[in-house]
Amino acid sequence: MSTPEPGKADPNKIGSSVTMRDVAKAAGVSVATVSHVVNNKAGARIGDEARRRVQEAVTALGYRPNALAKTLSRGGSRFIGLVADAIATTPFAGQIIHGAQDEAWAHGYVLLVANTDGNEAAENEAIAMMLEHQVQGILYSTWYHREIVVPEMLHQTDTVLVDCFAEGSGLPAVVPDEEQGGRTATEELLAAGHRRIAFINTTTPSPAQSGRLAGYRSALEAAGIDFDESLVFPAEPAQEGGYATAPRIVESKATAVFCHNDRVAMGLYDGLREHGLSIPGDIAVIGFDNQDVIAAHLRPPLSTVALPHYDLGAAGVRVLLGIESSTGEQLMRVTCPSVPRQSI
Repeated sequence: MSTPEPGKADPNKIGSSVTMRDVAKAAGVSVATVSHVVNNKAGARIGDEARRRVQEAVTALGYRPNALAKTLSRGGSRFIGLVADAIATTPFAGQIIHGAQDEAWAHGYVLLVANTDGNEAAENEAIAMMLEHQVQGILYSTWYHREIVVPEMLHQTDTVLVDCFAEGSGLPAVVPDEEQGGRTATEELLAAGHRRIAFINTTTPSPAQSGRLAGYRSALEAAGIDFDESLVFPAEPAQEGGYATAPRIVESKATAVFCHNDRVAMGLYDGLREHGLSIPGDIAVIGFDNQDVIAAHLRPPLSTVALPHYDLGAAGVRVLLGIESSTGEQLMRVTCPSVPRQSI
């Protein structure tokens, strides 16, 4: 086997497994910098020296961008990428992966998943790897619904945001319909005959905080019930928050409670029982999220509203593939269904 001259491509490397990471290591730069150089990213702020080192490393290693795509008769890979912060390690949000995977398979694609735990360097490497494999596009997902800053490299391919959004990015987003979910939860309590309904809301600013409150108010208004601000209780969105709010719920004389999430409801259960109240005999409770490990195993099992994680993942794939239309920066809101059990 011959040794290439300095600065010359190694013929034995051409088309082999040389990656952007190899080039980045050789050039002493980040994977993102390599991606910008080899893809001629317009507007990328890269110094002349760094650009020269990348180009020399590309030549010396024989790196060929898009090598995988050139080997495929259809002109592109059958891969879809999914980059997530922590959903693979979050039991209920992990359904986003399942939904995306099932929908991808249904249309002849394989899902490539990278769970980055919020590490920016790992995130950039994952996106670079997916670009090397010429994915049809990338789903970028977070484990809870929030606004994000889009990683710059995502603009190099078709991208759909899942369970998150980025105003001004021009990217379509698939998110849960928080307002509809809050309205549905409140309507369940109204349908059971309750008129004095309390709402334990999170203290954390978020689409869930504002959306579920708007849905609660909307349902009351439709039922001809005046909104009473004294029945809205801000609390930490955890078991401790629900438990700490129980005395004020008892004082409010509410006959039913809509809890921001199932963990709050779990804490409220304990607090209400300490006050000698039974569920649903003395007071009805409904949660939100449908964390099955919590809701299905409380006594009585908790009625709740589900975050549609599976459907979010599946819808993200359909939008990415153009099966469901999306124009520019568009929010697709997915319905949050009720999950009736025995707490109402």
